[in-house]
Amino acid sequence: FKGGWEGRRIAVWGIAFKPGTDDIREAPSITLIQHLLAKRAEVVAYDPVALKPAREVFGERIGYAADAMSALDGADALVICTEWDEFRLPDFDEVKQRMSRPVIFDGRNIYRLELMREYGIEYHSIGRKTVKPAPVRVLPMRGERPTAIAAGSERG
Repeated sequence: FKGGWEGRRIAVWGIAFKPGTDDIREAPSITLIQHLLAKRAEVVAYDPVALKPAREVFGERIGYAADAMSALDGADALVICTEWDEFRLPDFDEVKQRMSRPVIFDGRNIYRLELMREYGIEYHSIGRKTVKPAPVRVLPMRGERPTAIAAGSERG
């Protein structure tokens, strides 16, 4: 983010070190959240079972969401730290609607690059290419209304 992380709202999906447990000992999410807090970002976390242990570590320094989608409300970015099944096929239209900017940092590589491109989500994953949405430009039509299309996707 240009201008740094201060004041950015970051949603974190998954705190447990692996799905199916509430164990957060040595979980990458802890280090990540501590780093974000040190950079003065606002963190809102969701995990299906590990919110109680997270509260023991972070107290009121972070926010806790009741569900995955509400963690995204107004978020500048989503970071996926645990590959819970419920994170695998979210409603990406709703994801984009809830976030202030659709950017995902996926530490578990749970999404296909093509899918993120299709939805116009900026997507950063481990060891793979970054997906940046094509810029949208307005092209004149024969009628009175212009239409917005993704650059490079013009059809005849």
